[in-house]
Amino acid sequence: MSEAPAVTAPRRRGLFAALLVAAALFMVVCGLALYAFILNVDLGEMKRQLSKEIEVRQQSERYLDEMRNQIKASQREVEQLRQQLSYKESDYQTAISAKPAMPVTVSFRASMLGKGLVAVIQNSSDRYLTVVLSVRNPTLSNARRFKLDLEPRSSTDFGHLEGWQFSSGDEFALFNDEFAAIRLTVP
Repeated sequence: MSEAPAVTAPRRRGLFAALLVAAALFMVVCGLALYAFILNVDLGEMKRQLSKEIEVRQQSERYLDEMRNQIKASQREVEQLRQQLSYKESDYQTAISAKPAMPVTVSFRASMLGKGLVAVIQNSSDRYLTVVLSVRNPTLSNARRFKLDLEPRSSTDFGHLEGWQFSSGDEFALFNDEFAAIRLTVP
């Protein structure tokens, strides 16, 4: 009988060791399952982030395509406007060059009654002319327009008494619908 308790002790130890190994293996399997679950959650989160990034990139590409198309359309419109503008400028230049020269001469003299200069405008034609006189002082940024009736074969003085005191550098222009404009700078 003394042999029986000695045999049961190693069995108990083996059973205890087996239970201990089984518990450790169970813990390892649970740890691996938990790690796999965490990896699966992280993988799902990465997939969602990647999906969002892909969607944002696709939206950005669509937006860039739309902007490129708008830029191309704007460039085409600008080119068309440039062509129209160059066409209009050439028409304007043709129209101006088609008009005869205005039969008027302009000279300047010193004012006898005040400061500044007086414009002497001479109509050398045999008819009455109505012209628009446009003057501008680029230094002071002043500008005015005057309507003048010029008699045939006559001279008209225009200075500070008529509404403008000319000084050197003023821009002077005479306009009439039937004739090319006269533009000059006061000496």
